[in-house]
Amino acid sequence: MPAEHHDEHHDPFEERFADALRDAGATFATDQQELAAGGQARGRRLRARRRAAVAGGVAAVALIGVGGALVLPGGQGDGGGRRSVAGGPSSGRAGSAASGAAAPGSAGSGVSGDELVRTLEKLLPKGKFTDTTGRGTDETDGPGAYPSPFAQVVYDDGRGKAAIALSLGLVQPRSQEAAQTTECPDRVYIAYDSCTSTKLSDGSALMILKGYEYPNKRSGTKLWRAELVTPAGAHVSVQEWNAATEKDSPVTRAQPPLSAEQLKTLVAAPEWRAAAGAIPVDPRMTAAPSATTAHHGSIPATLARLMPHGVKVVSRSRSDDYEFGYVVVDDGRGKSLVQINVQPDMRDVEDQLFGPGTRTLPDGTRVVRRKQDGEKGIAGIVMWTVDTIRPDGRRVVISAFNSGAQNTPATRRAPALTMKQLEAIATDQRWLKIG
Repeated sequence: MPAEHHDEHHDPFEERFADALRDAGATFATDQQELAAGGQARGRRLRARRRAAVAGGVAAVALIGVGGALVLPGGQGDGGGRRSVAGGPSSGRAGSAASGAAAPGSAGSGVSGDELVRTLEKLLPKGKFTDTTGRGTDETDGPGAYPSPFAQVVYDDGRGKAAIALSLGLVQPRSQEAAQTTECPDRVYIAYDSCTSTKLSDGSALMILKGYEYPNKRSGTKLWRAELVTPAGAHVSVQEWNAATEKDSPVTRAQPPLSAEQLKTLVAAPEWRAAAGAIPVDPRMTAAPSATTAHHGSIPATLARLMPHGVKVVSRSRSDDYEFGYVVVDDGRGKSLVQINVQPDMRDVEDQLFGPGTRTLPDGTRVVRRKQDGEKGIAGIVMWTVDTIRPDGRRVVISAFNSGAQNTPATRRAPALTMKQLEAIATDQRWLKIG
C-alpha cells in the first residue's frame, strides 16, 4: 500500500490530510505545499490550515468530518516485549465496548505494531492475510513527534483481495474536532452512498460511511469507514477498500468485505481502547484555550450577508464554524458554491502563499487572485480564488465555483461572483471581528 507520511504532530488525521493533499492534484498548489511541508504542522495552527484547504483545495474538503483518506507509513513494529492486546478479551459487540477500556495515556507500556496487526487479524473474519504492517503506540518519526499507531493488512475472504487499515489517535474530549470526526460529511463536498452517525450505550460517538476513494467516484474504488470517538477522547478508525491498495490498483471485488455491522463491531472492540490507553498524551492537547478566541462570530451568516445584490443564497453551512463557512448562491443563471476560510495569524507562511502577482492595498493588506480548474475528473468545473492577508497576519481566502458543489459537473460557464466581488468580500472589515 502507498506509504507517505510526515509525523510532525500527534494527530494522525492532520498527517494523513497533508498526504492526501499531495495525492489530490494541483487544485490549490500554494496550500498543498504549505500543508505538506514538514515543520509547519503545529497543533491548532495546522488545524486552521487544514480548514484553509477547504477554501482552496477540492479533494481535501472531502476529508473534513470523515477523518481523511488513510495514507499510512510502512514501518513495522518491533514487538519487543511490550504489552499485547491480541490476547485480551473481546466481546465482539459494540455496545459492550466499555469492557477492557482504558483512558488515553493511562497505560504504562506500549503496544507494538506487530501486536496491533495480530489483533486486527484476530478480530477479522476468517481469511488470508498478506502485506501486513503496523506502527506501535510509542513509535515516532523523530524528536518532537507523537505516535500515530496503525495496523494494515491485505485481506482475502475468498471473494477478492481488500485493503483493511486501522488507526488509533487521541482528540480533545468534547471538542469541535471530536464532534466533526463522527459527523457525516456534507454532500456539497463528497459523494457517498450512505452515512450514519450514532451514539453507543457508553457515550461513544460512531460514524459509518460507505463512500469512495475519490470524491467524484472515479476509478470505481470504494472506501468504507467507521470512526469512533470515546468520551475520554480515544479515536479508533477502521477503513476498508474493494481493492488491494487504496490507490493505483485494480478493483478486485464489487464491495469492501466488511458490512456496516461488522465495521461497527470491529471499530468498537475493547482491544483498541486498551491500546489507545498506551498512546502518550501530547501536553498541547490539554492546554487551556487561548483567550484571544473569545468572540468567534458566525462565518456562514457573515458570508451570506456579504453577498452582492441580485445573488440569492439558497443554502449554507450546517454549523457555525469560526474558521470556515460556505453558501450556495443563485443569480438566476444556476447555482454557484462560494466558500471562505478565516485564520488569525499566518505570517510565518506568508511568503509561501503570496508570491508573484500579489498586490498590496493602501491599508497593507496583500491580495492575490487565482483562476484554475476545480476537482480533477469533474467536467468543466473551475475555481476562482481571492487570497488575502492583513498586516497582523489575519488571512481570509474565498473561492467560488461554477457549480453548486465541488464534486458535480459545471452548470454554468463561470462562478456567480466576479473576482472583484470576491475581493470585496474577502477584504471586508467584518472579518476582523471573527476568530
